[in-house]
Amino acid sequence: MSAKPIALAGAKCWSPTTGRRPTGILIRRFAHGFAAAALLALAPVATAGASGPAAILDDGARADISRIETYLNRLKTVRARFLQVSSTGEYAEGSLYLNRPGKLRIDYEPPVPVEIIADGSRLIYHDRKLEQVTYLPLGSTPAGILVKEKVSLNGGELTVTDFARGPKSLRVTVVRADEPLEGSLTLVFGDRPLELRKWSISDAQGTVTNVSLMNARFGVPLDDKLFRFRDPYVYQSGG
Repeated sequence: MSAKPIALAGAKCWSPTTGRRPTGILIRRFAHGFAAAALLALAPVATAGASGPAAILDDGARADISRIETYLNRLKTVRARFLQVSSTGEYAEGSLYLNRPGKLRIDYEPPVPVEIIADGSRLIYHDRKLEQVTYLPLGSTPAGILVKEKVSLNGGELTVTDFARGPKSLRVTVVRADEPLEGSLTLVFGDRPLELRKWSISDAQGTVTNVSLMNARFGVPLDDKLFRFRDPYVYQSGG
């Protein structure tokens, strides 16, 4: 079973294709990641009431989180394949491109008919099957975390609710400070050298989606055309 793109709970969006706001079903099908960031896949979304209080961090944990923030803020470009697997049994594959700050592209392979583009100011969701394009302000979406010019995981907009250190890995879970029940995003890094490996999103329905990066290349040149979008339904008549 192929995966549905991951949801963005409560995001305000409008579709010029139909002239009306898309249905809640469409919004719930929206993919992130970064991830975002996705990573991309790209979003902090968690089971209601399960995000927990802010984590109690010792000096070592705070130092590691500071290293992660420094790594993310120095990270400029990423090109990778990704595998997205949901706890519901759905899965998808595709390609991810990140150009910080502000730009992200996620291309799902068939049968998922979706591409997602962050062009610096908007997050654009294009469903080829529905022939529908949805625009969201980049700052209102989970993808905004990884494409922000300055990433801060603890304090300000985000709160760390869990941190774990393994033999060769670091894992940090964050929620939005102003809406902690909206959800959680867990970022997983290889350590020494520090490198983003995967992220996990838990949504309000309790579904967990894992996005793993494969053959990731960091600091590579990316064509700016990857992050441009021309609405095919606005211009299809040649206007």
